[in-house]
Amino acid sequence: MSSAVSFETIGGMLDALLEKFSGSSRPIVMWKSDGEYRGMGYREFGDWVGRISAGLASIGIRPGDRVAIISENRPEWVVADMAMVRLGAVNVSLYPSLTPKQVEFILIDAGATCVIVSNRLQLNKILKVRGALPDIRNIVSFVDLGAGEVVSFTDLATRGDVFALANPGYVRAEAGRVTPDHLLTLIYTSGTTGNPKGVMLTHRNLVSNILGSTQCIPFLPDDVLLSFLPLCHSYERMGGYYSAMACGVTIAYAESVDTVRENLLEVKPTVVTTVPRLFERIHHGLMKQARAMPPARKFVFDWAMRIRARIAALPDGARMPFLLKLGRAIADRLVFSKIRARMGGRIRFFVSGGAALSRELGKFFESIGIGIIEGYGMTEASPVITLNRPGTCRFGTVGTPIPGVSVRIAEDGEILAQGPNVMLGYWNDSVATKEAIDEAGWLHTGDIGTFDADGYLVITDRKKHLIVSSGGKNIAPGPIEAAFLRNALIQQVVVIGDGRGYLSALIVPDFDLVRERLGATDGTAAPDRELASSAGVRKMFQDEIDLLQKDSAPFERVRKFTLMNAAFSPEEGEITPTLKIRRSFVEKKYREAIERMYAGMV
Repeated sequence: MSSAVSFETIGGMLDALLEKFSGSSRPIVMWKSDGEYRGMGYREFGDWVGRISAGLASIGIRPGDRVAIISENRPEWVVADMAMVRLGAVNVSLYPSLTPKQVEFILIDAGATCVIVSNRLQLNKILKVRGALPDIRNIVSFVDLGAGEVVSFTDLATRGDVFALANPGYVRAEAGRVTPDHLLTLIYTSGTTGNPKGVMLTHRNLVSNILGSTQCIPFLPDDVLLSFLPLCHSYERMGGYYSAMACGVTIAYAESVDTVRENLLEVKPTVVTTVPRLFERIHHGLMKQARAMPPARKFVFDWAMRIRARIAALPDGARMPFLLKLGRAIADRLVFSKIRARMGGRIRFFVSGGAALSRELGKFFESIGIGIIEGYGMTEASPVITLNRPGTCRFGTVGTPIPGVSVRIAEDGEILAQGPNVMLGYWNDSVATKEAIDEAGWLHTGDIGTFDADGYLVITDRKKHLIVSSGGKNIAPGPIEAAFLRNALIQQVVVIGDGRGYLSALIVPDFDLVRERLGATDGTAAPDRELASSAGVRKMFQDEIDLLQKDSAPFERVRKFTLMNAAFSPEEGEITPTLKIRRSFVEKKYREAIERMYAGMV
């Protein structure tokens, strides 16, 4: 049963929370300041939102106006968002990693009239393209930058005080006019191809998704959630912000993605919303430390890992034999509890989304006492479509549809979703909207999947990523890449082969582990570029790939590969801000390397 308050709009959610918790000493948000975390109570938060709402009204923001935010996660982001909600303005969320030209495209496409930035870096992006943004009437900064046309957040609040005195009841009246069908936000998909599209989401879309999700995710009012995924992304916006807040959860913001390890120890959260990449990094770091342990400690660790493997091998829902339960209790005291302590020691569960979590990784963490709730969705669905439930999680699947959402599989294997969470459409793009939502209201996700015998959804791949070989074989690269990524030596991989006679792959090695395998731990090892071209390293990878593929069908085997000397990155345009490979971009950028793998092919 959900612990969320009752509401029909996001503004109504805030009102209900302020009424329920205004007398509570629990903070609504926390952030690090002057070296330690501080919190803000509901009453103070509500007052801040009210002042900024009036401040936005004082500079001419009206219902329906699009106001952009380009900022890292911080409490001001949430305050600005709620202030827009009060006025019926539309939040246009931008990734802080975007380039000036990308920012320019979105601001023009959205018709934004105001942009809010977090710091000088983000302001400079706006100033570089200022001449192309005639509709931008106001620029607001969360910090005082001393720039002429830029209004600081502090000054905006002061203006709000003056406006509220001159126009008593104005903000409250505007808030009362917002209905469930009003547009709440434009979230631009990061896009693996072409320009991003603005997804139109209403209050009804998000509220239905919050209420459905919180019936599956057991948020409690005394939970503390550590937030580090970008708030501009629909997953963190809905899961790590709206849904958690609706249940009275305290949200603590990490300083950055790079400080998550330290912030876990400082905040000691009970819940974390994350992506599989975090679990991969934790697991990799743990195994790396284990290899360097003194013999006695490593003996105990290896024994505990064998106990863990036996637990993970149990069928879903099976009872644990007594001796294994006893071994687990000992392993937990000696090893597993210490691993959990590195994450703050209070984790009840992680919520994982954004990409597929391997069954092996999910079972690993479950078997050491760390629960993971994995789900599936997309921005166009607000975003949650399916979720696993605590106690009935089935790793390797993304769970079952949340309440209010229907899912079916089309004849070609595409996953279709329907419900009040499905977007209005794409901003200024009726053609793309008709392609995404059919006449019966089914959202075509672009993902390929199946239901297992118990109704759990299994994602196979992206529809547009299916490889059709020159021999006519349909090959899903996702499962092949997932199998490769389970090998510790492989950090990233892109499988190639559309229209070709066989599969090839671009592989980013874990160079630190490569050096360990080579015995080069004295700091004098060759640079990454030399390792990537080393015949010895290539043989190392060939041996691993041969072992990985020994049971694969011939047409699903990677025959040739290229070792990359640097990781794919958002800065280079090779992956999206949510860490999804831009396949067409990568294939175009590394065309020469790919063609070399097919040189001489008949």
